[in-house]
Amino acid sequence: MSKRNKIVLVIMLALGVGIFAFSLRNVNLNQLLHDIVHIHVQWLLVAVICMLLYFGIEAVITKMFVVSNGDRFSIRDAIRIPLIEQLFNGITPFSSGGQPAQLVALMQSGVEAGRASSVLLMKFVVFQAMIVINFMFSLLIGFNYIAEKMSYLSLFVVFGFLIHFAVIIGLLLVMYWHGFTKKLISWIMIPIGWFVKKDRYDKWKVSLDKKVDTFYLESVRIKSQWKLLIKVFVMTFFQLLFYYLVPYYIMLSLGYTGINIIMVTSLHVLIVMVISIFPIPGGSGGAEYSFDVLFSSFIHSNSKLVLAMLIWRLLTYYFGMFGGIFALVTRPDKLNRTVVKKYSGNL
Repeated sequence: MSKRNKIVLVIMLALGVGIFAFSLRNVNLNQLLHDIVHIHVQWLLVAVICMLLYFGIEAVITKMFVVSNGDRFSIRDAIRIPLIEQLFNGITPFSSGGQPAQLVALMQSGVEAGRASSVLLMKFVVFQAMIVINFMFSLLIGFNYIAEKMSYLSLFVVFGFLIHFAVIIGLLLVMYWHGFTKKLISWIMIPIGWFVKKDRYDKWKVSLDKKVDTFYLESVRIKSQWKLLIKVFVMTFFQLLFYYLVPYYIMLSLGYTGINIIMVTSLHVLIVMVISIFPIPGGSGGAEYSFDVLFSSFIHSNSKLVLAMLIWRLLTYYFGMFGGIFALVTRPDKLNRTVVKKYSGNL
């Protein structure tokens, strides 16, 4: 980890402590302590297990993709990948650092750079598609509730959906209409050329064309592994489901048993979508505020609402970050990766 990333990590941890302290300003500490002592540990453990399954399933998916052409890849190395991803997603704006960090981690484990890029590409396509599908269903269930509680937050929800939907459309265009996509990019680049120097414009255009071509070649390989993709789609669905269920089990741990699991899960999906468009790493501030406002109708006790928010944030954000720190200092296995090549061609 670079010095800059270490500084950002310290800043984010300090910001988290500050947000937690601010959230506790109007809370009776004796009541909070009472709520902690009387928490239903079994349901809290289920929430923790949900997060472990979330990371574990992604690790299995990573291993499946890597070994699909005969490469050896230990489950120990596979577990490192989602944890390192969580760490760098948590300290970079818009979670932009997760993909490059995974690439480096895979290469450290002995996976060839082109193969590692292919694995991450396939993971990204499936994950992004499943997020959009889940969000569409959640939008139908929980949008009216959000619009009623906070009309301005509904704008962020719609904006977040449009961004993720646009990404999927762009990926599909490259995969199925490669030539048209390159022409479309050329048209979009024309007005950009009016504001930048020609050398920089040409450099950007060449780089973008190269990335589009690379993605197209990788997508051809993806489509040839449709059986594997179906398995990964199903596994990703359950991976995200376990993640989205975390607030529900936190509420059960605080004694709220009559809540609607579908509504709570849908609202969590929408919160995650809102967090994704906040420029601050991890959506800090916005995440806590959104949780507090949206779930206040389910949790009427102020101390329990703050406690639920703190537990939720610890599990869904800081748990992965600390796991990522541990994974980062863990040496990857040094194995001879290539055993049998099931597929040929350039990756």
